[in-house]
Amino acid sequence: MSANLSTSVDIAATPEKVWAIVSDLKRMGEWSPSTVKVIVRGGEVKKGATMVNVNRQGLKVWPTQSKVTEFEPQRKLVFKIRENKSRWIYELQPTSDGGTRLTETRDVSGGTTKLSSTLIDKFLGGKDRFEADLMTGMKQTLARIKAEAEKA
Repeated sequence: MSANLSTSVDIAATPEKVWAIVSDLKRMGEWSPSTVKVIVRGGEVKKGATMVNVNRQGLKVWPTQSKVTEFEPQRKLVFKIRENKSRWIYELQPTSDGGTRLTETRDVSGGTTKLSSTLIDKFLGGKDRFEADLMTGMKQTLARIKAEAEKA
């Protein structure tokens, strides 16, 4: 079974400013090294919104579909990937200095699909490498969001 992955960063910007970046999922390709593009069906990110995600690892590119399952402005955004049941969670917590702690989590506690496991094993380097690459990408994503939020 796959592990849950989580990482956090402290950002010198208000939760409102960080939320404006995180909740604009159409821009995820700017932040995440494993995302080429996110197409939000209907254009508006909100609870129930569905998306087509174009993902990448090196030269490999593949689509997934997802749905926003939680949408709490300035607090929490969760979307679930249809093909593998993983939940991607972005949580914002105000810090005592007026900034924001942003946490990104990949939650697979509900299990994943046989197809997903097979594709990871056969085409994406195996579970350990895939999860190590995901963690590296998650840290890069948060670093890029931090840089954007802290711009003057």
